[in-house]
Amino acid sequence: MSKNPGQTNRGSAGVLVDLKEFRKDRDQPPTTFHRRELDCILRLYSRMVADGEWRDYAIDHLKDRAVFSVFRRTSEVPLFRIEKNPKLARKQGAFSVVAAGGLIIKRGHDLSQVLRVFDKAPKLVRG
Repeated sequence: MSKNPGQTNRGSAGVLVDLKEFRKDRDQPPTTFHRRELDCILRLYSRMVADGEWRDYAIDHLKDRAVFSVFRRTSEVPLFRIEKNPKLARKQGAFSVVAAGGLIIKRGHDLSQVLRVFDKAPKLVRG
């Protein structure tokens, strides 16, 4: 550090920040799932737990998106991620289901339609 108050360090560069933009970014709440969206997701989750396919979940509320991750085991990577990205709402749809490898399985505007990707085809039972 320099000893003179008027001098600045060479390593620290002064950055000009627009105060309006700074406050806007700081005050922006994280993106969350609404109650009805979460109810729809948890209904699917409970059905898959009852079938023995899923065992754990995590919810992340980030600045730009909300993510519901589904795990078979807690120590593994998520099997699927159900994401809500409001920036894509007018284009491809705010909701998407993403596989473990990052492949987007389904995307759309209506969450219940997007979650139908997990519906199983009916099986023929012979008696």
